[in-house]
Amino acid sequence: MSLAVQDQTLRGYAAPRVRQFSVFLDNKVGKLLELLGVFDEAENCHVCAFSVHESSDYAVVRVVPNNADAARILLRENGIPFAEYDLLIVELSSDHSLTSMCLYLLGAELSIRFAYPLMLGRDEAPTIALAVDDQELAGQILRKKNFRLLGEGDLP
Repeated sequence: MSLAVQDQTLRGYAAPRVRQFSVFLDNKVGKLLELLGVFDEAENCHVCAFSVHESSDYAVVRVVPNNADAARILLRENGIPFAEYDLLIVELSSDHSLTSMCLYLLGAELSIRFAYPLMLGRDEAPTIALAVDDQELAGQILRKKNFRLLGEGDLP
């Protein structure tokens, strides 16, 4: 048995995760458009979500692509500095609301570091990117409560 499989078995269910890229941009007019243009020109990698956090000198743009390996290559080829972080992607519904999700995470004393919505198809359920203190525990809890967690292969 491989070490990765053995570790996963010992620790329990591992929730699907999606890779977020935190891109560092100068806070100048047109920089976000340039970044999004890099993804628009790519055939095999598209932005499913983004969030902008700015200061007076720079901005951090959190980007969730549908293909992390291709996004990494795109960013490197274009000389765009970035960091990577795993997220949970949680689908919401009338039975699995944002409020109930927060309640379950609070019950486990997990703090939400940040969250933002995904841009999926028109008929898709509301879906959020979620970063918490312990991604593995949060994934286990949400799956146990029958929330649908999406992986990279589920993104359009």
